[in-house]
Amino acid sequence: MDAAEVCAELIGAVAIDHPVRVAIDGITAAGKTTFAEHLASVLTADGRSVLRVSMDGFHNRRDVRYRQGRSSSDGYYEDAYDIDSLRRVLLDPLGPGGDLRYRASVLDLASDVPTDDGPFDAEPGDVLIVDGSFLQKPEIRRSWDLVVFLRASFAAAAERGARRDAELLGGLDAARAAFRDRYHAAQRRYLAECDPEHLADVVVDVEDPTAPTVVARRVPG
Repeated sequence: MDAAEVCAELIGAVAIDHPVRVAIDGITAAGKTTFAEHLASVLTADGRSVLRVSMDGFHNRRDVRYRQGRSSSDGYYEDAYDIDSLRRVLLDPLGPGGDLRYRASVLDLASDVPTDDGPFDAEPGDVLIVDGSFLQKPEIRRSWDLVVFLRASFAAAAERGARRDAELLGGLDAARAAFRDRYHAAQRRYLAECDPEHLADVVVDVEDPTAPTVVARRVPG
């Protein structure tokens, strides 16, 4: 059984009367989107209805994201994401007592223009999978029903991320600098302040992204 299959089995064991809200957490470029997509495909194959959402759609606008400077790690940690909107339009409606009407984004990241999608209707048996950074900050930690943390070294993630984002960030050297000074500096703060690996329900080692391995599980199953 691979790591996604283990997570799917644990999700299936969650007995609640609203959609199971699953966070795929980890440092930048750990491989969260890839793992989330694989998990979604496993759940779909098992007959579960999956709602897939990326934190890319819950960024703040550029003037907020960069108000502390384009290279500021504190700016990335404190200002990148619109956590209030995430909770208000997505997690709370799909949580206990919610009306099951949700939105999947509030901002188009590329154009920096607010989106006007939804609201969409969910069903109690759905599974929501959200991949993104800082998903276990105190203000949002209790909004998840299951948290998967992807463990990867900064060295491996930085190289993968820099190569992935080199064109967007102005070349490979500039991308490596951005990961060092902004993205992963912010993630080091997150790890120190929130200890997300310890808090997660499942920890998956993705140092080798082709072979994710469950290394810790803190839920029954």
